Amino acid sequence: MRLRVRSMACEAEGVLSLGLRDPDGGRLPPWSPGAHVDLTVPGSPPRQFSLCGDPGDLGEYRLGVLLEDPSRGCTRYVHHSLRPGELVEVSRPRNNFPLVPSPRYLFVAGGIGITPVLPMLAAATAAGAEWELLYGGRRRPSMAFLDRLRPYGERVRIHPQDEAGLLDLDEALDRHDPAPTAVYCCGPEPLLAAIGERARARGFGPPRIERFRPVQVAAPEGGERAIEVVCGRSGVTVRVGGDSTILAALEAAGVPVPSSCREGICGTCETAVLDGIPDHRDSLLTEGEREAGETMMICCSRALSEKLVLDV
Repeated sequence: MRLRVRSMACEAEGVLSLGLRDPDGGRLPPWSPGAHVDLTVPGSPPRQFSLCGDPGDLGEYRLGVLLEDPSRGCTRYVHHSLRPGELVEVSRPRNNFPLVPSPRYLFVAGGIGITPVLPMLAAATAAGAEWELLYGGRRRPSMAFLDRLRPYGERVRIHPQDEAGLLDLDEALDRHDPAPTAVYCCGPEPLLAAIGERARARGFGPPRIERFRPVQVAAPEGGERAIEVVCGRSGVTVRVGGDSTILAALEAAGVPVPSSCREGICGTCETAVLDGIPDHRDSLLTEGEREAGETMMICCSRALSEKLVLDV
């Protein structure tokens, strides 16, 4: 859908917020805390951004955009070329990071990872849940949306690294009972790995995490082997060479499959597996979902079996 940039504001060093509205004043598709949209701008592939506004306000979507270095084009365009009044292409919201009901939450955010957490805090407060937020960044001027966090008072702990050092995850986890506490984390990969390791060691359930970059998976020794993919609905069979992906091979064969990031982080290409054993290489599915083998992200994952039958 085409949306108009209604507003742009500087939220911190290198971070802009965008307010996006329907050009005709219509209501936007609904969303829930943790959802993201794909933003497409000229000269750049689609890029995923978390919605950080109010899910109850369907007149406007709000995004927080960090200027990345290096940038694949999207964030550079937003910061240097995009202006209020222009139209951009935006997907319908999708949510791979939903807020599950819980009496208590521990939220951990690093840098621009604060964006999906903002609507979660409001939802947790409205539900009467107890919660705490640890928010880390390199420097206080680079930490976005501090004004929106100020009303929450002592439930929010701000940790600029140059003032307070790294987030003390051990101390934070030790203050919470694992049984009723849901742990949510969004930020750079070292933070996600650290919270996962420390939470598991203390008996917490697997933390719910949101990545902005894919987990790097090493190719097998000797390179990728070719696999056969059968389309259960269309009857098409394709050979996926070692230098291709299942998604690319299906597209080349004229089999349409929704896709966006092509890195296994957005969930758009999630496809049901009817037969065969997937080799999961995405950054979304849980361990339980991987073991079940019922779906896979065909933009990056392959097969452990010689053949896969997919519901396409």
